[in-house]
Amino acid sequence: MHPPLQAGTQTLSVKMMELKEFFIPFSGLKLGKHEFRYNIDNTFFESFDYQEYNGVSVQTVAILDKMNNMMELDIEANGSVNVDCDLTGEPFDQPITSQLHLVIKFGEEYNDENDEILIIPHGEYQINIAQYIYEMLALAVPQKRIHPGVLDGTLKSDILDKLQELQPKEIKEESEDTDPRWDDLKKLLTDK
Repeated sequence: MHPPLQAGTQTLSVKMMELKEFFIPFSGLKLGKHEFRYNIDNTFFESFDYQEYNGVSVQTVAILDKMNNMMELDIEANGSVNVDCDLTGEPFDQPITSQLHLVIKFGEEYNDENDEILIIPHGEYQINIAQYIYEMLALAVPQKRIHPGVLDGTLKSDILDKLQELQPKEIKEESEDTDPRWDDLKKLLTDK
């Protein structure tokens, strides 16, 4: 997992600076839970140079629970991404839901090697959750994307027609000209 954007980090690109609304300035918050809402669209993914989706509409809620010596971050996302079907190339809206739980502790230096625990240096006053939201949403989209119309048979497509035409024909297990002796033996097997 890539480190979330930190204040003062020199690796921030110009595009990533556009994601400044994902900075949570926790030092000014009271103890307790604080809610942050985000509407994610294509521009969010474009800032990560990720262009797999035709369209994105995801509502994300992040709840930061600030305690005396640590914090917990719970992120939930619901919405859809418009993707192309892997079989037909037809675009469709793929519904997605995802959750992430992260424990944030303070330590000597930044460490995100554990997927569930983030350690940030003492004296830090904010975190940027954009990277966590990006990874959470990218992983929520199935790797194999099949149009729902393919699954229920309602999609009419030239590509589907061609795939069906090229599909191997079923091989009949019993031919018409079977030896009656074998038929009697098969009856013995099925009569058990």
